[in-house]
Amino acid sequence: MSLKAIHILFIIVSTMLCFGFAAWAFWTPSGADQSVSRVNLVMGSCSLVLGLGLLVYGRYFLKKLKDVSYL
Repeated sequence: MSLKAIHILFIIVSTMLCFGFAAWAFWTPSGADQSVSRVNLVMGSCSLVLGLGLLVYGRYFLKKLKDVSYL
């Protein structure tokens, strides 16, 4: 497996983790009133932005190394 393929794999896994963490932070109630706390909203928003950034970076990476083989 080439360095390009491993890098793409890490980008995909990291993106999925960011979006998963954002979903967990947005839908996990904290406290007795079952509402989402401000800390969870901030963490979820930051994770969502990081996930979108990773998507942009992954697209940039694929365009930059389109001539390099996956092997």
